Amino acid sequence: MNQYIEKVLKNTELKNANEPEFLQAVKEVLETITPVVNTHNEYEKIALLERMVEPERIVSFRVPWVDDKGQVMVNRGYRVQFSSLIGPYKGGLRFHPSVNQSIMKFLGFEQIFKNALTGLPIGGAKGGSDFDPKGKSDNEIMRFCQSFMTELYRHIGQDVDVPAGDIGVGGREIGYLFGQYRRIKNAYEGGVLTGKDICYGGSLVRTEATGYGLIYFMREMLKANNNSLSGKTVTISGSGNVAIYACEKAMALGAKVVAMSDSNGCIYDKNGIDLDLIKEIKEVKRGRIKEYLEKHPQAQYLETTDENSPVWTIKTDIALPCATQNELNLKSAQILVQNGVLGVGEGANMPCTQEATDYLLEKGVLVAPAKAANAGGVATSAIEMSQNSMRFYYTFDEVEAKLEKIMVNIFNSCNLAAEKYGCKGNYVAGANIAAFEKLAKAMIAQGIV
Repeated sequence: MNQYIEKVLKNTELKNANEPEFLQAVKEVLETITPVVNTHNEYEKIALLERMVEPERIVSFRVPWVDDKGQVMVNRGYRVQFSSLIGPYKGGLRFHPSVNQSIMKFLGFEQIFKNALTGLPIGGAKGGSDFDPKGKSDNEIMRFCQSFMTELYRHIGQDVDVPAGDIGVGGREIGYLFGQYRRIKNAYEGGVLTGKDICYGGSLVRTEATGYGLIYFMREMLKANNNSLSGKTVTISGSGNVAIYACEKAMALGAKVVAMSDSNGCIYDKNGIDLDLIKEIKEVKRGRIKEYLEKHPQAQYLETTDENSPVWTIKTDIALPCATQNELNLKSAQILVQNGVLGVGEGANMPCTQEATDYLLEKGVLVAPAKAANAGGVATSAIEMSQNSMRFYYTFDEVEAKLEKIMVNIFNSCNLAAEKYGCKGNYVAGANIAAFEKLAKAMIAQGIV
């Protein structure tokens, strides 16, 4: 490893000793960009890497709210504004009990590279709260969102920072957040939040974007390796927006999706997943995936009993982890390889552990890294920002065509970067290198800031 990179990694570990997720993300990026750093001695003199791994700003704040019983509750909110090098800060808000500063920083750091790969003028950020919307009434969620935005509004704006939705933050939550922002600011700034409903400035395809984008990237990756999705068996973790619409597009391209999951377990339907039923359970009823068996008793339900999701034990050609970070570990990767997996596409943010990724690459499995493969969501968010600026709507087909073009370009960038630096077929390295080169150029151009 390059001495400069080693030094930066060591110092980052000392500064962020209690932030394992963030350190994992930094290590994965810095190790893969070694060939680039080796050819640019000037990076060390201007502390380019030290500046790149340090967020521009971190905001942490108290979020008090009142539940339906009149009890005052307190959560913690975050916004990590990591980089505005190439555009306003851009990244989702996550409401989930697992949210902490380490996870927000890792997501924000990943977002810089992801957003750079899109080719669109957007920086990198992430935010959220340890609030759990599950089991809460609409009024409780509204009161929480209003309290959260009462602090957040000070730090965002359509030319400053543009949050979107993430885990636990869907159309309902975005609506409450936007309503409070509009109320406080006494202005309609449509471009300050993305993921809005179409009736007040949102974009078509936004719900579908990350899942569709993942499958477009997988299609291009398989095509470059003389293969295709047609006729392939696919397993997907998760059953949120990303998983549902990855399933929809994979099926449209001729694949057979046989498994999906939630935090309790997974369903395996050898005949192929009934996606309409999954949508009904998850999008309408907000229920558990086990309910699938009520209408399809021939399917199997495999309960999650430890940190290893049972969805990865099912024989498959293509595995798509679309749930959360570090959900696919080394043990699961080994099972997938034993069962003959051809490709793994990261629909979630950093869903494979470093050990799992290294093992998959070592065994010749095609890996589509999250910062490239799941960039469809933020790409469509940027399209929504453009529509808001123009006071204009694109049709569904127009947005999807733009999304497809962006994902094809992202794959080509990763592919060319990997070839340029002698690691052809390693799209993990290719994605990091392609994004890093763009960011490094912008940092040098803008001086020491």
